[in-house]
Amino acid sequence: MHKLEYLWLDGCNPTQIRSKTKIVKYFGREGNEAPIWGFDGSSTEQADGSSSDCVLKPVRIYPNPLESSTYQQGSIVLCEVWNVNDTPHKTNTRRELEETFVDLESDIDEWVGFEQEYTLYENNKPYGWPDIGEPPPQGDYYCGRNIGEKISREHLNACIDAGISICGTNAEVMLGQWEYQIGAGGSLHMSDDLWVARWLMERICEKHGVEVSLHPKPMEGDWNGAGCHTNFSTQQMREDGGIDHIMLACGKLGVHHQEHIDVYGQDNDQRLTGKHETCDITEFRYGISDRGASIRIPWQVNRDGKGYLEDRRPASNCDPYIVSQKLIQTICS
Repeated sequence: MHKLEYLWLDGCNPTQIRSKTKIVKYFGREGNEAPIWGFDGSSTEQADGSSSDCVLKPVRIYPNPLESSTYQQGSIVLCEVWNVNDTPHKTNTRRELEETFVDLESDIDEWVGFEQEYTLYENNKPYGWPDIGEPPPQGDYYCGRNIGEKISREHLNACIDAGISICGTNAEVMLGQWEYQIGAGGSLHMSDDLWVARWLMERICEKHGVEVSLHPKPMEGDWNGAGCHTNFSTQQMREDGGIDHIMLACGKLGVHHQEHIDVYGQDNDQRLTGKHETCDITEFRYGISDRGASIRIPWQVNRDGKGYLEDRRPASNCDPYIVSQKLIQTICS
């Protein structure tokens, strides 16, 4: 017997990841060996009750590190949502990203990396916060005396065991806030990995009796928000002289600033205020080593004259497929 955990994206705003379990007798590790399945789209904001069937088409298979030895090693089955007439569902942003490459004149060999910030919650307050009032101000928590290390490490190990391209983790600026990094690699693969990593974090938090929030401004006041800073490069940017292509990309991103803001996550205006290492949502600027800019060019990139740019605008609850698609459309077309 083999336990398959089917994952898909719903039609809510912000997008959430849903899952349900299927037991099969025989199973390999190729995506096409996982059977097509379905679900009630009227319960996920993806269909009306009068015509509620939606189709789950498997696209990637991961080992499931959360399964016990009671079964053979379980698997996570990441799926796209399709209509019953064999067309992509309107909420299928993964397919939209994939189709973006068809319109490109050449192979851009894009690399994307995501810095996923999140906040742990317990009893309706950030993890480790006092029952009354607030903890000491920000300062000691970033890569220091934060709370949630055990959860962060368990999640890191689970991602490694699942074959996810996770490359690091650290405590963040606010007490109870953490970050992990995915990538860099191809945008479709890295976006897949981020969604599965998010699902693993939710399950691990359940085990520990806490919740995970991806709200971009979890606490009002003088506290940092939570983003999903996105590192992006093309082959031209990574080659000698690539800094010129990076600067050109920054110019394009400025022209299309509002188009990006419109799809970079819900409630992002609460985070992008010009404070707490952000640029105001109505402004656009880029700079070297500037964490108060919309786009940061790391100092190493400026020194080497090649590398990547960091888009600091995406919210922690963004859809990485949409963020990747928008960056490709703006920079590469």
